[in-house]
Amino acid sequence: MAKVSIIIPFYNCPYIGQAISSALNQTYKDIEVIVVNDGSTMHVDKVMPYISRIKYIAKGNGGTASALNTGIRNAAGQYFAWLSSDDVYHPRKIEKQVQQMISSGAMVSYTNYYLINERGQVISQPAGVYYSSFVQFAKRMRRGCIINGCTVMLNMNVFKEFGLFDESLPYTHDYDYWLRIMKKHQFHYLVEPLLNYRVHSEMGTKKHGDKIKQEIRTTIRRHRGELNNLINLELRRRNA
Repeated sequence: MAKVSIIIPFYNCPYIGQAISSALNQTYKDIEVIVVNDGSTMHVDKVMPYISRIKYIAKGNGGTASALNTGIRNAAGQYFAWLSSDDVYHPRKIEKQVQQMISSGAMVSYTNYYLINERGQVISQPAGVYYSSFVQFAKRMRRGCIINGCTVMLNMNVFKEFGLFDESLPYTHDYDYWLRIMKKHQFHYLVEPLLNYRVHSEMGTKKHGDKIKQEIRTTIRRHRGELNNLINLELRRRNA
């Protein structure tokens, strides 16, 4: 079996226990769960019941990208998975995604997901977005991120190729990274929803909306030229 490192960045989140529990209760057993406490001053007590079953790393506050990078540097798995401390994996998420990655030879994949509320109730139809055409996918990604980061699984060798997440981007480190790696690797998609993504009043997308919009624009400008070249090359290849 291929070991999967599930990395959970944690900063003052009251849902952390539910996230850890969903990671530990995967049907796929060759996993390690790495919880990176990114300078939390609240809710650390919710981690303690799981402390003997996880790898726990405490650090000063540096943001989600720095927490993910810390987890990656301390990971022993062949595959990387990310779980936000307010989200929940479905029990067979890792099993199904590893099977798909290995059978297809994929270096990166992502899955469908549901939205849930503060009480954990599903409040949406499946919310994932996928385009089978690379040109359509790239054009859509050029306008904004359609990939939920906590549905992503990466072969750890991707980090050797492209480095780690950009810690100078507090909000779009994931979007930036997907744009970096899609220039070489195809994003495979699992249509089955395998994550519950929690929508609540304290989530970053609601608290920092204006800053996030500005950072998205900056990230798009950073990658637009290379994405345009990729799209034009693919269109020429099709028409050759």
